[in-house]
Amino acid sequence: MKHSGHRAPPAEPQLRVKALESLLAEKGMVEQQTLDAIIDHYEHRVGPHCGARVVARAWTDPEYKSWLLADGSAAIAAMGFAGFGGTHMLVKENTSAVHNLVVCTLCSCYPWATLGLPPVWYKSAPYRSRAVRDPRGLLKEFGLELGADVEVRVWDSSAEMRYLVLPMRPDGTQGLSVEELAGLVTRDAMIGTAVVLPPGR
Repeated sequence: MKHSGHRAPPAEPQLRVKALESLLAEKGMVEQQTLDAIIDHYEHRVGPHCGARVVARAWTDPEYKSWLLADGSAAIAAMGFAGFGGTHMLVKENTSAVHNLVVCTLCSCYPWATLGLPPVWYKSAPYRSRAVRDPRGLLKEFGLELGADVEVRVWDSSAEMRYLVLPMRPDGTQGLSVEELAGLVTRDAMIGTAVVLPPGR
């Protein structure tokens, strides 16, 4: 079959974004150049890929890991990931005995500089209430079932303090580069609703 040269249409969320961009620019409410700068900021300068690089460096650099756990704000800022929602940061390390989970019970305080835009579920009332009332049950719904011997610690973010989970490094990743390790780290693992899986999982 001959290729028509047409590309598949964008997904519905992308279409909505494009329509909103066009409307705002058409009505003179915002300049296209400003929109482009905002989009570039959230695609390249902030987002889960930033937090993933912090995690990967901590996994491969013991000195940096110690610094990150002692002064998350300074260690993260040293990598260039600071600013709105990321000035006051505490990093909590997951271990075989302790699993950390982050929530904001009052609103949706979130480390934008390292994780980008918060997922819709993070801001929802069910997540905010169940994270405190029944964290194990909540994690199970996310597909993460922890052993009875693992302590679950819930950290409540606020306007003054944001949290980032340092997940455990998965087995079988000893030969991977920092970039390859960062590619394994997900946003959910840095919130605590997931763990980092080995390559191929």
